[in-house]
Amino acid sequence: METIGLKERKVSMQFNMNDNLPVIALLGSGSMGKAIIRRIGAGKRILLGDVSETKLQTEEKELASQGYVVVTKQVDALDQDSVRAFAEHAASLGSVRYFIDTAGASPNQASAERIIALDLVATAVAIDAFAKVIARGGAGLVISSQTGYMMDFSPELEQLFRRTPTEKLAELAFVKKEAVADQGIAYITAKRVNQLRVQQAAATTWAKAGARINTISPGIIVTPLAYDEFAAAGERYQKMIASSEAKRVGTPDEIGAAGAFLLSDDASFITGADLLVDGGVIASMKAGLYSLERQQTGKKP
Repeated sequence: METIGLKERKVSMQFNMNDNLPVIALLGSGSMGKAIIRRIGAGKRILLGDVSETKLQTEEKELASQGYVVVTKQVDALDQDSVRAFAEHAASLGSVRYFIDTAGASPNQASAERIIALDLVATAVAIDAFAKVIARGGAGLVISSQTGYMMDFSPELEQLFRRTPTEKLAELAFVKKEAVADQGIAYITAKRVNQLRVQQAAATTWAKAGARINTISPGIIVTPLAYDEFAAAGERYQKMIASSEAKRVGTPDEIGAAGAFLLSDDASFITGADLLVDGGVIASMKAGLYSLERQQTGKKP
């Protein structure tokens, strides 16, 4: 009996005959974003965007082999015109029902300047761009981080983070001085700004579009990105895990479940909110059971 592997043949059969599919746009094809896509992507057109064309081809092949309808577009999250073109391309494919932003870099993957540019400014640009194309009744989701809760910013500074025009965010005094002085502080700042920008957008641009937007702040989730962090600061992460109620790491599927909920109609009364999914790490910090140390200097932020 002859067997033919899927990778060795071209499948000419059309599995989905419906051209009028709602669109899901995923910016950054990481493990957590794909976990969400697998839960909500059936019967929809998935637009994957990433800076790596090779990665896009791999992800497209994998998802298509499982029956999902997938198209890809190379996008550089650091290029504002590229992000806007990605949003416009999503709209050209149909009604943009969902937008998910997972693009970012961790403290041990990038300089402080790059983290500010990618995790902070580029995310704000994407939020703005998709507010213009999201369908009425649609929903957006930005993947932030538990680190957004690890510093106490003044109310005045948080108002600046919320309300400063996107093109001027990088020029804020705190961002230009304190945030770029250390990768850890840059990352914490960027993730707090993610939460605040979504909160602001939920009340303004996304509200005007008749759509919802929220953030998820994952804790220590095992992904390829996380292994870079474990390699650089494994002992610190072990202490963080040990201090938490869960006493374990999380999985992309757990973020997938939380993300699918926030994007679903079951969460239709939730917008401008952040869902902390961290196994209790932040609770342990607030209770004084764990104290964060800066990676490079050993000083508390």
